Amino acid sequence: MTNEELLQIIQQPAKDKVIILDLSSKGLTTLPAEIGRLTKLRLLDLRNNQLRSLPEEIGQLTNLQTLYLDNNQLRSLPEEIGQLTNLQTLDLNKNQLRSLPVEIGQLTNLQTLYLDKNQLRSLPVEIGQLTNLQTLDLDKNQLSSLPVEIGQLTNLQTLDLGSNQLSSLPVEIGQLTNLQTLDLGSNQLSSLPVEIGQLTNLQTLDLGSNQLSSLPVEIGQLINLQTLDFGSNQLSSLPVEIGQLTNLQTLDFGSNQLSSLPVEIGQLSNVQFLYLDNNQLSSLPVEIGQLSNVQFFYLDNNQLSSLPVEIGQLTNLQTLDLGSNQLSSLPVEIGQLTNLKQLELSNNFLEPLPPEIERKGLKAILNFYRQQQQTDRLYEAKLVIVGEGGAGKTTLAKKIQDQKYTLQQDENTTEGIDIIQWKFLLDNNREFQVNIWDFGGQEIYHATHQFFLTKRSLYAVVADTRTEDTDFYYWLNVVELLSDNSPLLIVKNEKQDRKREINERELRREFTNFKETLTTNLASNRGLPEILNKIKHYISNLPHIGTELPKTWVKVRQALERDSREYISLEEYLNICQEYGFTKQEDKLQLSGYLHDFGVCLHFQNDHLLRKTVILKPTWGTDAVYKVLDNPQVTQNMGQFNRSDLANIWDEDKYADMQAELLRLMMKFKLCYEIPNCPDSYIAPQLLSANQPDFSWDESNNLILRYKYDFMPKGILTRFIVEMHSLIEQQTLVWKTGVVLTKDQTRAEVIEYYYQREIKIRVAGKRKKELLAVIIHELEKIHKSYERLQYQTLVPCNCESCNDSQTPHFYSRDVLYKSLEAQNYKIQCQNSFRMVDIQRLIDDVLSTSHNPQIPMSEPITRNQVFISYSHQDQQWLTKLQKHLKPMIRNQTLVVWDDTKICPGAKWREEIEKALAAAKVAVLLVSPDFLASDFIADNELPPLLDAAEAEGLTIIWIPLTYSGYEETEIEKYQSAHPPNQPLNSLNSGQEDRAWVNICKKIKTAILE
Repeated sequence: MTNEELLQIIQQPAKDKVIILDLSSKGLTTLPAEIGRLTKLRLLDLRNNQLRSLPEEIGQLTNLQTLYLDNNQLRSLPEEIGQLTNLQTLDLNKNQLRSLPVEIGQLTNLQTLYLDKNQLRSLPVEIGQLTNLQTLDLDKNQLSSLPVEIGQLTNLQTLDLGSNQLSSLPVEIGQLTNLQTLDLGSNQLSSLPVEIGQLTNLQTLDLGSNQLSSLPVEIGQLINLQTLDFGSNQLSSLPVEIGQLTNLQTLDFGSNQLSSLPVEIGQLSNVQFLYLDNNQLSSLPVEIGQLSNVQFFYLDNNQLSSLPVEIGQLTNLQTLDLGSNQLSSLPVEIGQLTNLKQLELSNNFLEPLPPEIERKGLKAILNFYRQQQQTDRLYEAKLVIVGEGGAGKTTLAKKIQDQKYTLQQDENTTEGIDIIQWKFLLDNNREFQVNIWDFGGQEIYHATHQFFLTKRSLYAVVADTRTEDTDFYYWLNVVELLSDNSPLLIVKNEKQDRKREINERELRREFTNFKETLTTNLASNRGLPEILNKIKHYISNLPHIGTELPKTWVKVRQALERDSREYISLEEYLNICQEYGFTKQEDKLQLSGYLHDFGVCLHFQNDHLLRKTVILKPTWGTDAVYKVLDNPQVTQNMGQFNRSDLANIWDEDKYADMQAELLRLMMKFKLCYEIPNCPDSYIAPQLLSANQPDFSWDESNNLILRYKYDFMPKGILTRFIVEMHSLIEQQTLVWKTGVVLTKDQTRAEVIEYYYQREIKIRVAGKRKKELLAVIIHELEKIHKSYERLQYQTLVPCNCESCNDSQTPHFYSRDVLYKSLEAQNYKIQCQNSFRMVDIQRLIDDVLSTSHNPQIPMSEPITRNQVFISYSHQDQQWLTKLQKHLKPMIRNQTLVVWDDTKICPGAKWREEIEKALAAAKVAVLLVSPDFLASDFIADNELPPLLDAAEAEGLTIIWIPLTYSGYEETEIEKYQSAHPPNQPLNSLNSGQEDRAWVNICKKIKTAILE
């Protein structure tokens, strides 16, 4: 604004005798003397300008009651400021003031004075004359001392002295008996005057980030305190008088040197937020259980070796952080904390939880701990023997069980899976049970490996050295992929003593789970004792072996094992549990789920038919399934069968009454599908003809996509065929390695090229992107079921040379996204060598429709952090980005916010893609955030839906006080206490809060 324009603005109000003038955010660098003519003004707003000084005529505005000068560049104030004797509010925060004129003391009607974020090094003694002051903010200055006259401000209710350089307080501080809020955080205080105890009206006291080594006992007189912060000091003990502060709701003693707590801590029954992290606590008093209202309890980074059983009385707890202690066990009472939403136990000495329990989340973990009143240990594991057909797998299994077993001349090859047991004694004289799973080696069985190759197992690949047909890379890859890197042995069966060398060094370099190669001649038992010793060694040292389990679990497991029946009804299973001490239905079902995941029995709780049966002998079910797949008539019919065929195949008494369940089991394993419009007729796609049928294809204007796998497990395409069978063209264009789908005048060809480790998709017709989106969605679901599957999504080039070609150049989708993140918006085609727009490459193939009938097409696993914020809160986003940067640099996190959108990109589609890829959503919540229609209409709904349906984690950060309770956000866990929003913290507290928030984000993304 020019000086002439400003003078015009001033002249008009002078004529009209206005009482309010808003000159904020006008870019003003000076204020003309004519401002003094506005003698009727009561409110003058000059905030957010660039003023470096004020004219002395400012003193003529003697009727001013409110003067806003915040966020300017003032270095001093004219002495005439003292003439504004009617001022009630003076805001000078965010300037460059180094001192105050003594005339400031003449403003005796001042009630509110903001001087925060300046460069004040001292205060004039005249400050004591402002006896009507109720609020004085001196935060973030350079004050090293306070004048004793500060004690004359007896009407003060709020005094903020945070982030200065104060090393002591005058005793006169005790005269401020009307104070309700006192902030002394981030100073250099080493002690407190006893007079602090006179401030009996205090509700909030912040002394965090100082150098206090002790507290005066008078602290106990502050009985109206609701928030007390002594975090980041040097306190080694607490006075017992702390227990008198019974109105406390928030108590912070984090980052001190406390080695114990007084028992009186238990008297603080109103505390909701309790911070004791980063101390030296080795134990907690039993009185801690009296804090029945605590919701957030931080005890991480201490030296706790045990917890009192009374911890279970804290039934309102939502967050309990016990990370980085020395805990070796937890009391079973911790299972009573049913309102917990976050439990941090990392970096302790705790016995690992059974992985089958841990991956089911916090509720399952708490249920597990609750049932550990009495415990026992289960020494049991699987030995899975795999390899090509006829290699000697069955012989090895039987020789392990009984070394005297005589080799049969014409040993029948295993059909499906055989399970036999072998037991041996451990050094502690406990019996170890090995369940030996002998897998049929025929290719027809490979597609079912995914359901039985599990963690918590030892693997043995058996090779026949005579035939030299063992594909070691296939077997080592499939075990690594499906078993979470379980240990693996290679057993060379040297039939007729024929030797075969393998490149162990290369295998060991590629497969970290490959332990060693063992040789034997199973006909003569040469090498068998060593094999048995190695198996004992590796299997007894598997993780989680001998984990403590509730005694009731072990008893039920043993009872089920003794039961000779193939299956029992759910009701019978529940009765067995009741007989051995179970009382809750959820506990009984948790155990059946554990045994299912462990591979001991089968119980599909989420299937309305199968949930009624607990299959005690998994081989009963697998044998029945393989009877169908091995049936000559079904094989001759290219995998087609009907209910009548099943009745003939399953004609034994043990299957007679369970044919519906067995058929459902086959469908559950994705081994067959019902032919549309042909009731009771089914197809097992792995038995389809290998010959591709004849069909025409329009090669013009195709959409093409490829998946390229580092290692391609068998069965991906047959599962895809089962999932997509309703769209198979005429129900005839399907073969063992491919399928043609049709929908809405659009066709898609999906073909697996197994030996090239590739699936190729091409789509033609009117709605290509929509059909491709459905295909991608289904393939991604299959991909996600393999936790360690590595593959690339290849996007075709759309340059003039490649467009409409069946052999275009392809780009890795991940490379395209990384290029965009690096702000490279073009990429070179390696066919035409022309530069191509990356965003168009992506948009041409990958749909971003939110149509609920069409699944999200972006083939990205949910693995990113999505940050949702209001642009009015940009400064808070910048702070979060800064604190997340180390994790991003270490590739722990992939973080997206809308600053990543490239110039010229379709911003709405970019946001939709990022929403689809989010595993964790971070919401920066403020009034501006809640008021944003775009966020409410476009960002929150898909995030809340995904949180309900797909397990996306929502973490919200309270930036300021807001009405979040009126929104859906209220249901989700805040990363920081909502009653202490970040803008209410001093700088030290805020940095600490950001560190804790980022830890929670990292934990959520890695879960």
